[in-house]
Amino acid sequence: MALGEQTYGFYIPTVSLMGIGSAKETGGQIKALGASKALIVTDKGLSAMGVADKIKSQVEEAGVSAVIFDGAEPNPTDINVHDGVKVYQDNGCDAIISLGGGSSHDCAKGIGMVIGNGGHIRDLEGVNKTTKPMPAFVAINTTAGTASEMTRFCIITNTDTHVKMAIVDWRCTPNVAINDPLLMVGKPAALTAATGMDALTHAVEAYVSTIATPITDACAIKAIELIAEYLSKAVANGEDLEARDKMAYAEYLAGMAFNNASLGYVHSMAHQLGGFYNLPHGVCNAILLPAVSQYNLIACPKRFADIAKALGENVDGLSVTEAGQKAIDRIRTLSASIGIPTGLKALNVKEEDLTIMAENAKKDACQFTNPRKATLEQVVQIFKDAM
Repeated sequence: MALGEQTYGFYIPTVSLMGIGSAKETGGQIKALGASKALIVTDKGLSAMGVADKIKSQVEEAGVSAVIFDGAEPNPTDINVHDGVKVYQDNGCDAIISLGGGSSHDCAKGIGMVIGNGGHIRDLEGVNKTTKPMPAFVAINTTAGTASEMTRFCIITNTDTHVKMAIVDWRCTPNVAINDPLLMVGKPAALTAATGMDALTHAVEAYVSTIATPITDACAIKAIELIAEYLSKAVANGEDLEARDKMAYAEYLAGMAFNNASLGYVHSMAHQLGGFYNLPHGVCNAILLPAVSQYNLIACPKRFADIAKALGENVDGLSVTEAGQKAIDRIRTLSASIGIPTGLKALNVKEEDLTIMAENAKKDACQFTNPRKATLEQVVQIFKDAM
């Protein structure tokens, strides 16, 4: 938002496929990248449902061999990553396909970075630590939330410290991202709600980021508008293809925004909750978003007023601060209406853990672009406000 001597990057996959039936292009896309044998990284749920086998068959029909690794856990760990590395190496793979939500994509990114660079995934925590490219990588998304299928962000839990490591590296951006709403149909309402609020958090945090640009602003505002119109519909009726399709666009646009403008305290704090308690990332974001936004309001009221309008609020005759407050109130209302818990107490978060989580949040890469800086005590207070 402030001009200065700084270069602003813009990172997205080389190819992005959207729309009903787009997952059928997986085999052709991985073959075009020169693959002969692909590791399909997914979770046990999608594997048990047969979705991974279906993708495997499509890939093999295109003339590329494939093997399934279904060890991506929710909040994937360094152990998951290195288990996948072993499967990749043992089977002589030369490409990666991720299938699922953020957990599968992040696990696959971790596997790819270790394959390309050697060492341990923990060595890559931070910004642009890799020096060599990943194998060819196609990411097939099945949720409308994380946007990990198209970002340079990879979040992996350190099993020794229980801290979520933020790995931000342009080399882990997938070559091809696929968002097929048919793969999102029938997802449980609670998952739809959580991932949708994750996408909203991405858009809001990117819009108020200190390194937002006109490009990221356009993506963020359009994402907010789509979420305001279609998230509740997708939660109410998981078979609503139009709502699923529009939410796929919304989460992708939000991903374009935060992939380049980065995030803020919501994510730096949510990462700690996920690492400590293995909680769903989208739910943590949804609960923290109003509390962090309330803290940030005085730093950029005009930005929050814009968000209020994108959410469909009438702000005529209001001051920018009053209009910005309407955005925060609307976020709370939306979150409650789709079944998100109203506070961290409902997730059994303990007050005695807040200080250590706040200390770790202050070290997280996402906090650097928050519009208002906070002391350790203020971060603890935001956690308390969200309890």
